[in-house]
Amino acid sequence: MLVWNHLTHASNWVRQTPSQPKKTPTSPANALIRRSLREGIQTTINMAVEELKTVLRLQATVVEGFGRGGKQLGCPTANLSRKDLGDLLDQLPTGIYCGWATVDGKGPYKAVASIGWNPYFKNKVSLRIEKTVEPHLLHKFDKDFYGAQLKFLINGYIRPEKDFKSLEALVEAIQDDITQSDQWLDTAEGKAWTQDALFQ
Repeated sequence: MLVWNHLTHASNWVRQTPSQPKKTPTSPANALIRRSLREGIQTTINMAVEELKTVLRLQATVVEGFGRGGKQLGCPTANLSRKDLGDLLDQLPTGIYCGWATVDGKGPYKAVASIGWNPYFKNKVSLRIEKTVEPHLLHKFDKDFYGAQLKFLINGYIRPEKDFKSLEALVEAIQDDITQSDQWLDTAEGKAWTQDALFQ
């Protein structure tokens, strides 16, 4: 299930106005976005800026991914099923986002997610060409939860997807993303979305 809350028409997207809360959060990275636009970074960031006044709701089964998150990056992810997300996955703007997630009804937990091609790992040119949605939940779980139903509400944009010259640089960026997400979701605006109808 995918619901993209958009104020203007977008082909094939299902729309609804957020039921709760009525005040919509803004991104924790507005300054970064403005600077990126001034510097002319060619990404889907323009669309992401437009979408900061909206939220994205996803629901999908957690599936096994490439196995890199926990082993190489110290950041295990709950990869969402491409089959469940359908063709709309290809229309999602790439980037690093944050929000709230539940796993089989438990939570919601803070989450930071990558939507895109993972350019450092060359997903787009590998034998398995996959655009992915990979939430990392800021919660310690006792075991894997493959097959679980994950509901994910995205309410903040962190940065565009980009390549890195080294694994160390990527890991450092991920930790920065987690810190920004944690701080944003601790604000009154960020926390308010835990009461969204998606989680009821």
